[in-house]
Amino acid sequence: MTTDKKEKNAVAKGTLYLVATPIGNMADISERAVKVLSEVDFVAAEDTRNSGLLLSRLGISKPMISYFEHNKAERGRVIVDRLKGGESCALVTDAGTPAISDPGEDVARLCAEEGVPVTSIPGPAACITALTLSALPTRRFVFEGFLPTDKKERRERLEVLASEMRTTVIYEAPHRLRATLDELLQSLGDRKISLCRELTKLNEEVERTTVSGAIEIYKAKEPRGEYVLVIEGAIEKTESYPDDVLAHMRMYTSLGERKMDAIKRVARDRGISKSEAYDMVIKAEENEQ
Repeated sequence: MTTDKKEKNAVAKGTLYLVATPIGNMADISERAVKVLSEVDFVAAEDTRNSGLLLSRLGISKPMISYFEHNKAERGRVIVDRLKGGESCALVTDAGTPAISDPGEDVARLCAEEGVPVTSIPGPAACITALTLSALPTRRFVFEGFLPTDKKERRERLEVLASEMRTTVIYEAPHRLRATLDELLQSLGDRKISLCRELTKLNEEVERTTVSGAIEIYKAKEPRGEYVLVIEGAIEKTESYPDDVLAHMRMYTSLGERKMDAIKRVARDRGISKSEAYDMVIKAEENEQ
């Protein structure tokens, strides 16, 4: 395979490479990922044993250091200092894309703050793979990662998601799946949901059902493996709001809201962006003149 010389393929010194690795199927490793892993000075990995096995299967031998949630402050500093000293580093997670629901975001931010170049080698990501398989709307979505384990924070997060009209993607461990489904039914109602596991593997499984249907499914069988849950967004409720966006905004300004604050509320009510709501209001005002 030939590559265009204008492509960004050369491995540069003093650069952090966020390298996506397969989430289950080795055939998903990209040619560019292999090149970067082969040419960097060292590899930072969430689990050096898992990533060492990956490198071995690719025929690559590199110095490695561990970088994970509980040592990210100390090791992040080490990584950045080595990069500033002229070395190049590939950061990998156990599977998928570093910095997505992963401490890689911290070292990427530290590099950005200190002027160290960071580039991403795109590839597999469980959240995107599950979203595309879900048969739910994909034009607008929100990724939540793992829900908080603290009960109060978890309850507050679910309250926010109850009014979220975009498709929502969350991760969940098998031992918490049943309890999470019960919480989703209580907080969000009986929405459509896709439960994805073993993505890209031989036993890939996608359950497209409702939250109550999923509860019944997992009463009968034991949850196994990490899950990606893709949840239908809240149904837009417009019957209590004026059909006319300008009247909708003025409903709030008549209650003492500033215009921009009123537009923000209109956007939230209608499930659109603030800029969309603003453009609609401005156009309606122009048509009124």
